[in-house]
Amino acid sequence: MFLLRNLQVLLQPDPFLNELTSMYERNREKGSVWVTLKRSCLRPKGKRKLEIDASEYKCLVRATDGQKTISTVLSAKDHVRFQASYATVLKAHMDALKKRERKDKKKVAEADKQKASSKAT
Repeated sequence: MFLLRNLQVLLQPDPFLNELTSMYERNREKGSVWVTLKRSCLRPKGKRKLEIDASEYKCLVRATDGQKTISTVLSAKDHVRFQASYATVLKAHMDALKKRERKDKKKVAEADKQKASSKAT
């Protein structure tokens, strides 16, 4: 039996965010999207043993929904802009989470006093 493995597509940061947005849209009703970030020097395994300057490290970002895998590589100077854009994408697609009601401390204290006074009488 022949199984096809997920092909990983390496994109530039902006197309990666666009594809991530469409991945979230496809999985809005049912499904999951996993996003992984890791530090990488992007060297073959044999050459990793050489000493690496901290400025050479890149951030490898992968996203998958189980059917499609996409990835991008960020340099240190690109990460701030990418983080801001990524946060915007996350905020736009996390609308299915339940919002908690915030209780005003004064109202809670007054309600407790009223309960205490009604129990005393």
